[in-house]
Parts: sequence; structure tokens; C-alpha cells
Amino acid sequence: MNSPDRLIRLDEAANLLALNKDVVRDMADAGKIPHVKTPGGHRRFRVSDIHGMMGIAETGPKERKVAVYCRVSSHEQKAKGDLDRQKGRLLEHCIGKQYEVGPIIADVGSGMSSGRAGLKSLIEKVIGGEVSVVVIEHRDRLTRFQFPIFERFFGSYGTEIEVLSTITEDKSYEQELADDLISIISSFSGKLYGHRSATNRKNKKKQAEEESE
Repeated sequence: MNSPDRLIRLDEAANLLALNKDVVRDMADAGKIPHVKTPGGHRRFRVSDIHGMMGIAETGPKERKVAVYCRVSSHEQKAKGDLDRQKGRLLEHCIGKQYEVGPIIADVGSGMSSGRAGLKSLIEKVIGGEVSVVVIEHRDRLTRFQFPIFERFFGSYGTEIEVLSTITEDKSYEQELADDLISIISSFSGKLYGHRSATNRKNKKKQAEEESE
């Protein structure tokens, strides 16, 4: 039964919104998500209200489709709830601006990595013309050093990037930058070591061939 007036449990609403149950509970208690309570005090949410937050229109065309993108650098940050809190702040912003939210995309990984699964999905949706606005909390949530490139690239498909803040709250900019620099050094060190190893093997093989002649 998929009636838009059907009531669903807190965990079902959280799954649809891709949020932690505690985040949805707090948003509901703050009046940011419509809900009702059963005689036993349990929260229930209408499917139509949750669909409205997700940008799924029950009737009529959508006026504006928005993609929410959030990222944390490590699984430790995700475990501490930083990713869920970031999602909650972005959704609260979208609700306040009466945006119709489409995909909610989350990543765990360095802002310097272009191989993030969520980022690839977002790019595909932009190219496919599925979203007109991408909402992020900070510029470095999308990319560490190439934001102007992403801005021009998304803009070429008629997609705007909306940035809430220039200040990183979940983790200091300096700490994330240090982590990224360590990643760069580790990556180059690994490549240099691999190159030297390959060269040494090649030289040993050549030497062995010369000695056998």
C-alpha cells in the first residue's frame, strides 16, 4: 500500500530520508518535520510529507529540484554522527527555502579524491539534467582545491552550486588540510618506492643476463 496519506514509523521515515533516526526525531520534535503521535506516544509520519521533503511530488510538476551533497573525511567522523548532523543542517536549510529536495548524496573520503562514489553519482545526475541546484555546506565538502572548476562544469549544464558557509565546523580546515597533505606524501612515497623497486629489479635482471653470457 503506497497511499500518500499512509502513516509510517520513525525508522521508515529515517530510511527514506537517509538520515539517522535520532536526527529525524530531533527535527520532528523541533517542528521541522510534520508528524503525529499515537496514544502510546510513538511518532508517525505521513508518506506525502516525507516525499515532499525528498522532492517527490504527489501531483503536479516540480518547481525546483535540488540535490543535497554532504561529505566527511573519515569513518570516525561518520561514527560520531558528523555526517548525519551535516545532512540535517542541509535539509533544514532546504526546508526553510521551500526547495523540493531530490537526491541526498553522502560520501566518506578525502576532499582531494575524485573517485568518491557519491561524487560520481552527483556528476552523473548533473550531466543527466536531473538537478538544477546542488546544496553543500562548505566549498571543501565538494572538493578541496578545484571548486571553481566544478562550479563552471556544473554551470555548463545549468546547475547552480549553493554554499551555506565558508567555515568548516565538523573538523578544522587546518586538520583536514594536514590529513590531505599526509595522503599526498604517502601516495607519492608509495609511487616512488614502487618505481625504485621496479628499476632495481630491471637492473638486477639485466646484470644477471650479462653475467650469464
